[in-house]
Amino acid sequence: MTQMEQSTPTVERTRVFIVDDHPIVRQGLAQMINQEADLMVCGEAEDAQNALQAVAELHPDLVLIDLSLKGGSGLDLIRALRTRQSMLPVLVVSMHDESLYVERALRAGARGYIMKHEATDIMMSAIRRVLRGEIYVSDKMMTKLLGRLIPGDAPDTNTSILERLSNRELEVFRLIGEGHSTRHIAAVLHVSIKTVESHRAHIKEKLHLNDTTELVRYAMQWVDNGKLDSA
Repeated sequence: MTQMEQSTPTVERTRVFIVDDHPIVRQGLAQMINQEADLMVCGEAEDAQNALQAVAELHPDLVLIDLSLKGGSGLDLIRALRTRQSMLPVLVVSMHDESLYVERALRAGARGYIMKHEATDIMMSAIRRVLRGEIYVSDKMMTKLLGRLIPGDAPDTNTSILERLSNRELEVFRLIGEGHSTRHIAAVLHVSIKTVESHRAHIKEKLHLNDTTELVRYAMQWVDNGKLDSA
């Protein structure tokens, strides 16, 4: 008498795509996600161009994106994905100061923002909330965002002065702080050297910096510390 095989129902796992320019980060996120019974990583990329191509081919259910990518900006990639696949949810996973980038990411089309240093259970919670169609930001940022909706509420005096910068100016500022030359920044952002010089001039004006030396010092301080004190 043959023993009948018992059929075990298989759970269809949600497909996650990772975009980050650091291989070790991609590996860590993939290991974390693949341990979940209902989630799996279906692919990864280190830059926007490869990400757009792979996402079109693999059809993931969610994309995790860092803001600093090889040869481009994560914010630009989010906007590109929104144009091509408006219903595809995106969660930003970044080391950059959330108080400065959350609103920019949400305006670009992301459904959430989480810092890379968060614990695994918080990361998984953020992923599942975004997959359910909800918005995920930290409790601190949610309080800040809601506070801005209250009529007559006092302005946030702790708001970083860098919020004065446009997305592109902030990207240039970050690259300056990482020690890149004007020529390199132009190549990374796919713009002319003259355009980068124009951005540098606007940054100095908005941040009330006297010269290039002060700009470089200020930018490097921000990159080293993760953020600058309010002014």
